[in-house]
Amino acid sequence: MTLTEKSGHLAWCALVALALARRNGDVRSPAQENLFLTRWLATALKQRRFPREVAPDIEWLLKQGRQYGVGAKLAGKLDYLWRSCTGALSAQNDLFRLTYALETAKDMHWAYRLLSDREWAGRHAAALNPDVNGIYVSRSSLDAAFDDNGWQVSPLMARLTGRVKGLETLFNRCGWQMTGDGPSGLYALTAEKHQLTEA
Repeated sequence: MTLTEKSGHLAWCALVALALARRNGDVRSPAQENLFLTRWLATALKQRRFPREVAPDIEWLLKQGRQYGVGAKLAGKLDYLWRSCTGALSAQNDLFRLTYALETAKDMHWAYRLLSDREWAGRHAAALNPDVNGIYVSRSSLDAAFDDNGWQVSPLMARLTGRVKGLETLFNRCGWQMTGDGPSGLYALTAEKHQLTEA
């Protein structure tokens, strides 16, 4: 079993346990959901229910649940982990996978903003803080990047700030590549395994 499969198995078990708790009436609110999953993860870690290779995943989820409470959206993070590890996510179109990556990044407290042409370049360009974890996408680039079926037809331009390396891992799991110039923060986002055609 690969590490990816082990991580997917962990997420699946947690989601099944949550579904059973909901059905039994033990979990009826977002606060109860967070408490249930935090306790479940803590018990799984303490009892070593899963291979030690996935301990970092459990520890990270546990930290999120304890630090952010309901705002951690643990069920969503587990769903993302399961989808990205099992291939369910890769079956979706490019726009869906990009949206999924952006929503997950926002859940991980990344700032996200669409920039108009005026904000994107020139003397009125938005000033971006390099220390803030941020994703800033050109609105006109986004409008031209996808066909009517959600498949990418041209690179999507974005400015990325903060801990970009961690964001790259998230994008890769969602089937997206980031290429660009780190110091300038300008990146082209392209979907993997998809031949781009001229727009």
